[in-house]
Parts: sequence; structure tokens; C-alpha cells
Amino acid sequence: MSAPSPDTVALETEMLLVQRLRDRDEGAMTIFYDKYAAALYGVILRIVKKEETAEDVLQEAMVKIWHSFASYDASKGRLFTWVMNVSRNLAIDKIRSKQYRVGSRTQPLEDSSAAMRLAADTSFRPEHIGLQEMTRQLNPDQRQIVDLLYFGGFTQSEVAEELNLPLGTVKTRARAAIKVLSKLVR
Repeated sequence: MSAPSPDTVALETEMLLVQRLRDRDEGAMTIFYDKYAAALYGVILRIVKKEETAEDVLQEAMVKIWHSFASYDASKGRLFTWVMNVSRNLAIDKIRSKQYRVGSRTQPLEDSSAAMRLAADTSFRPEHIGLQEMTRQLNPDQRQIVDLLYFGGFTQSEVAEELNLPLGTVKTRARAAIKVLSKLVR
């Protein structure tokens, strides 16, 4: 009899973690944090661009994940995908908030220019879930729109304005990209 594949072991480990989180096991939340916090922080930081804000959003995401874990449906996707979406949505909500926008305008110029020179966070490694390979299979127009919508925190209207495209074109390309990605995930 052969040993189970690493993918099978990872899936079984994830299923056990999901069950423990559903059972409100606080020890499981510690394991969850250790396993996913760095990757989630990387996604959040890429959107909010400020370390302090990213830390706050990560904390908020962890609390939201803990309190809303009952809404996670494993049949709709992997745990990582669900928690990444929760975190990404909170980060986008943060940068769209009036408080954040007003605070961003009042920073000294030297702070904002220094932030532009910072290297991108390297802790987030999408290739371990195949995200990088999947987005490579999109055509360049679709990939650009997915990058702006998903990682840039742009709305479809903002993408249309940024790329100087009609809103309908952005929506069509986004929808087509989602269809391609959903087929690749399955």
C-alpha cells in the first residue's frame, strides 16, 4: 500500500482544522493564525500599503473569521480562498472608508514617498495554491483587470477609468476571467 500524497495529507489536515474551528476550539484558531496570518497580511498590505493599517485589518479579519466561521462552506472552495476573500474585502473596505481617505491625505510628503520605495512584501506566495499559474492562463487584458480588481482594491468603475475603457468592457472581461479561473479551480 502506498503512502498518501502530500495533497491528500494537506486536504485532510485542512478538513480537521475546519472541523476544530467549527467546534469553536481556540487552539485551532492559534494553529490557523500560525498557518495563514503571513499570507493574509501580505494580501492586506498590498492593498492598504501601510504596515500599521495592514496589522489592524489582519486583526479585524481574524476576529471576523472566528465569529463568522459558521458561514464557511467547504463545498464552495478551500479554506484559504475563503479567508483570503474575507481579508481582502476588509482591506478594500478600509481603503474606501472616509476615515482612511482623509487620514491618507494628511500625511507628510516624505512619508508617502518613502512608502513608495519600500520593497513588496514577500511573505505572500500565491504559487503554493496555484493562483499564479491560473492567472497566467488568462489573456493579458483579463489578467490586468483581475489584478486591479482583486489585488488593487479597485471597483469596476475605477478600473474603467484607470484603463480608459468602457465600464461594460471591464465587466465583460472580469466575468470572462472569473469563468476561466473557476474552470481551472475545479
